[in-house]
Amino acid sequence: MARKPRLDMAGFHHVVNRGVEKRNIFIDQDDYKYFLELICAGCLEYKVDVHSYCLMSNHYHILIETREDNLSKFMRALNAKYASYFNRKYKRVGHLWQGRFKSWYVSSVAYLYTLIKYIEFNPLEAKMVKELKDYKFSSYNSFLDNDKPIACLENSLIFNNYKTAQERKEFFESDYDKDDLKMIAKTSNSVVSTLNKKELSIKTLHKLLENFETKTERNEKIKDASALGYSQSKIAKVLGLSQPAITSILKK
Repeated sequence: MARKPRLDMAGFHHVVNRGVEKRNIFIDQDDYKYFLELICAGCLEYKVDVHSYCLMSNHYHILIETREDNLSKFMRALNAKYASYFNRKYKRVGHLWQGRFKSWYVSSVAYLYTLIKYIEFNPLEAKMVKELKDYKFSSYNSFLDNDKPIACLENSLIFNNYKTAQERKEFFESDYDKDDLKMIAKTSNSVVSTLNKKELSIKTLHKLLENFETKTERNEKIKDASALGYSQSKIAKVLGLSQPAITSILKK
């Protein structure tokens, strides 16, 4: 089965990644703190804002907004730097992550608030805590003014649209329909569908295939372009490669 294409376009992305074999990726409090430091450093470098996050012991959820088409670059840097830190600290070798991070492009602002609740409610749904305020490694306590927010969270939709801690508390106490989350996936799929039907232009392909520094990054972009519906011959032409070379990359 062909993998779903990665949408790197500027906008809102719900990003998730897990530890290999569902192993813990955070062991002590310093690990959580360091991961958040890496997020904020990456946000400055890649012009990204965080709108919500929840770091669980063996996976994480982040809702981010990119201003450029550079989601993959931001995430690769974050995951690689943290994996290096974790392996060095705990004297381990091998992959830390289960695989490529998963991401969903959210084109409807209406569903962003449902998604934020879903992210923040993860510890409650997992029965790790009885109240959201008891979980230390999500953005909830920052929204309620119990913690100073990390720098890259300061432009969050929650801070921008709910000006007081009381308003933010009432937002999180209001019910949300979990079925709305299905609409997020549909919205993401509709973006892919639109690209497939209307925007398979050479100009768009050039944009999809630019700004890579290594062969690995280039190959990831080739696979995403193919998943979006671009032919191997067009991809080969844009990159100045032979079609057999593109075929070989897509088979890996």
